[in-house]
Amino acid sequence: MKRVYFIGAGGIGMAALERYFLSKGMTVAGYDRTPTALTRELIHEGVAISYEDSVEAAVPAEFRTPSPDTLVVYTPAVPHDSEVMTFFREGGFNLVKRAKALGHITEGSKALCFSGTHGKTTTSSMAAHILHSQPLGCNAFLGGILLRYNSNLMLSPTSPYTVAEADEYDRSFHQLRPYIAVVTATDPDHLDIYGTEEAYLESFAHFTELIRPDGALLVHTGLKLVPRPPQGVKTYTYSRHEGDFHAGNIRRGDGRIVFDFVYPGGVLRDIELGVPVDINIDNAVAALAACWLTGELDLEAARRAVASYPGVERRFQVHMRQPGPQGKVVIDDYAHHPDELRSSISSVRALYPGRHLTVAFQPHLYTRTRDFAPEFAEALSMADAVVLADIYPAREEPIPGVSSKIIFDRINLADKVMISKDDFVNTMKNRNFDILLTVGAGDLSFLVPELCMAVDPGSTISYEND
Repeated sequence: MKRVYFIGAGGIGMAALERYFLSKGMTVAGYDRTPTALTRELIHEGVAISYEDSVEAAVPAEFRTPSPDTLVVYTPAVPHDSEVMTFFREGGFNLVKRAKALGHITEGSKALCFSGTHGKTTTSSMAAHILHSQPLGCNAFLGGILLRYNSNLMLSPTSPYTVAEADEYDRSFHQLRPYIAVVTATDPDHLDIYGTEEAYLESFAHFTELIRPDGALLVHTGLKLVPRPPQGVKTYTYSRHEGDFHAGNIRRGDGRIVFDFVYPGGVLRDIELGVPVDINIDNAVAALAACWLTGELDLEAARRAVASYPGVERRFQVHMRQPGPQGKVVIDDYAHHPDELRSSISSVRALYPGRHLTVAFQPHLYTRTRDFAPEFAEALSMADAVVLADIYPAREEPIPGVSSKIIFDRINLADKVMISKDDFVNTMKNRNFDILLTVGAGDLSFLVPELCMAVDPGSTISYEND
């Protein structure tokens, strides 16, 4: 294979594959609908990306003839009637989903695959960071940009291990062959695809059937999932407080979280979280457990790695922290499911007790808004004030009667306002907020740096993750 074309080239999961194939010396090109900071980075790195849905404009000449040397990778989020998609689908090309391409790459390695409604990006990136900090190393295909690495791809020519985020959307994770499979959560999501909670759980159960017979399954306690691992697969549980792997002696104070990692037959004491939010206790336990199950983990190096873990872009990312106990703080988080919102808001409350919290939320998808409007409203009511933006539609067409208002009307707060995304910066600048948490999987986050500069253009602000 000499060349790879990506339809939906700007997706974060696609970006890791593009960088991987570039590293192998292949010609890489692609199409995406919208320019972003990520697509601009990919273009700078050597990917030829077009934003025009036209074969003439978006498909270089060397990609227009079917060949064994050409692979075309697509994401299910691309509209079925896209001109570029139609050209490759009807033209006899070797056309595969992103997950299948990832499955081919990882099938020859020992793959640590992290699945779940939420938590998989942080947990997988933490595991990758732990393995990368030790001589055994790893290859990693992550669902977010790991800060300080400035990439969602890690490469190791000698390591037998691959870390991969196992995405349940469109049943993509069924293309993987895990050596160690992790299930972080199974709260119903993507009901536009699955229809029912039962079908969603069945998809996870099938995922557990794909584990190698010499492998292991690690499942968070308390899930409705009934796993079906093959004979020979060892099954373990984990959580914050119980399970085969858990945290003990949790200590919080001075902006730090420290705990002991309890594993079968031992305890690794005094692990400090590099990103000190409560949900990362669970995430760190899962990451450490998955790495421990390789049988090759250096525990002391692992302790240091958890402390140095930098976090993932848009996973509780601090964009601004003014000095002093009353300085404004701006945090951005990818939370887009009601359970994730509750966790994110609770984490901010724990970090900044007694401070006034404004939550700016952009719902993601009409179907998710329709299915979880009461739950979203309940979670948002945990804040002191809510700024609610229009729905980010992504791949969906509007649904009659479904808008942000069906969440807004249920929010039990006096201080709440609905805005268009374009009014976000001016709205927040004029509200004189204290702590601001922006949440959602849409594009509101793109405006956060602009807001920080508008709030205080002076030099007293610390832009922590720029």
